[in-house]
Amino acid sequence: MTKARILLVDDEVSVSRTLKMYLEEYGGFEVRVENAGSRALATARDFRPDLIFLDIVMPDADGGAVAAEIKADPVLKDTPIVFLTALVTPQETGGGQDVIGGHPFLAKPVDPDVVVAYIEKYAKR
Repeated sequence: MTKARILLVDDEVSVSRTLKMYLEEYGGFEVRVENAGSRALATARDFRPDLIFLDIVMPDADGGAVAAEIKADPVLKDTPIVFLTALVTPQETGGGQDVIGGHPFLAKPVDPDVVVAYIEKYAKR
């Protein structure tokens, strides 16, 4: 069985580095990190992930716009995206709805075990 390929796009280096280490050691996933939102599309094209975790608010790119670029790309259009955000909590969505702009989301700080559960649920195989 091949490892799921996970792309983490988040400008917070400490968050992405810690999550990458956890996912590789605990989950056995192949993980690539991109800390520049403006490079997310190019990195995704190069890496061809099974799932992308994408921060919504980054200093150099808007996560929603990056997601739209990924979905418009003929090669990446079917790649699932899970937003990461500190802007909203699941409780604030009213009844546990966990979707923003048609994509599931995780509120920061993320629980690594929940991240693994999202990979198992959403990663394309």
